[in-house]
Amino acid sequence: MKKIAIFPGSFDPYTKGHHDIVLRSLALFDEVIIGIGYNSSKKNRYFDIELMVKKIEEVYIDTPRVSVVVYNELTSTLAKKYGAEFLIRGLRNTTDFEYENTISQMNRYLNGELDTVFLITAPQYAAISSTVIREVHRYGGDVHEFLPYSLQPASIFF
Repeated sequence: MKKIAIFPGSFDPYTKGHHDIVLRSLALFDEVIIGIGYNSSKKNRYFDIELMVKKIEEVYIDTPRVSVVVYNELTSTLAKKYGAEFLIRGLRNTTDFEYENTISQMNRYLNGELDTVFLITAPQYAAISSTVIREVHRYGGDVHEFLPYSLQPASIFF
């Protein structure tokens, strides 16, 4: 039986830390689906969702076991739709664990076939957060070191 995992997130933007989690997940799963979800607690995205889909697909153009989907439903429902029995989550610190553990429990309640696999972020990526990357980019800082793709300067976005 094929082991399918979903790596859900808002990915605003998708960072080298996210990329590292996906690459490491490929050793565990037959297929990894990157699910870009609409987060109801975040009012507006900084980077257009279609731009992120394009950029992430470019990163994995030669990796057919990785795909990208956009969704606006419960992650547990998305997993059922794609026959995924696993969610992948990266953990940078204990604060991430507390937050992710709560979500994991709810996903398991909603879909009893769904297990969450936590991967500890590689040390070189532990300080990278999408929130910080957005702020640096917004004010003209160079973020290329933190992203697995190229990105236009902030002046293009505003």
